[in-house]
Amino acid sequence: MKYATGSKQMLAYRAEIADIRRKMRKTLEATEPQEVIDYEFKTLAGSVRLSELFGDQKDLMVVHNMGSSCPACTLWADGYNGVHHHVITRTAFVVSSPDTPAEQRSLAASRGWKFRMVSHMDTTFADDMGYRSVEGRWRPGISVFKMDGRKILRISDTAWSPGDDFCTVWHLFDLLPDGAAGWRPKLNYP
Repeated sequence: MKYATGSKQMLAYRAEIADIRRKMRKTLEATEPQEVIDYEFKTLAGSVRLSELFGDQKDLMVVHNMGSSCPACTLWADGYNGVHHHVITRTAFVVSSPDTPAEQRSLAASRGWKFRMVSHMDTTFADDMGYRSVEGRWRPGISVFKMDGRKILRISDTAWSPGDDFCTVWHLFDLLPDGAAGWRPKLNYP
């Protein structure tokens, strides 16, 4: 296939993706929110409630991060660290993991992360949101909440995996002839 033909086809696929995104937003608008309890998390400064994580925002994004041992979760976090200062002008944004607050602080300092982190250790938060497998393993993703008076409502969520919409590295690699070619993220590179 000639380059111009392939480029035109890729443009058509991107238009299809944009159309699917519009359909997803309409489905989200029509979906009844799920009321959740006011979970309590651990931080270095003490405990904090889910309701407090909203700050002065009406919406809240909580990332379900698997913790410091997960290279993929670290890759995602490196990515949203670069955009979080934009995101927090529209919505509250927090990363939750099973690590202790001290472990979170150490990892954040080593990676230059600036976003807020909370620990869901010893809570049912990740389980209740569907981000723990039946075998007990943590799963990555995001849950989005809104306040409705005193009620906390989960309005959407999605799991994360290589190639998803939330990590641009995979989309950059999609532009290469061999794609990711078996590449996998690491906590550190030589």
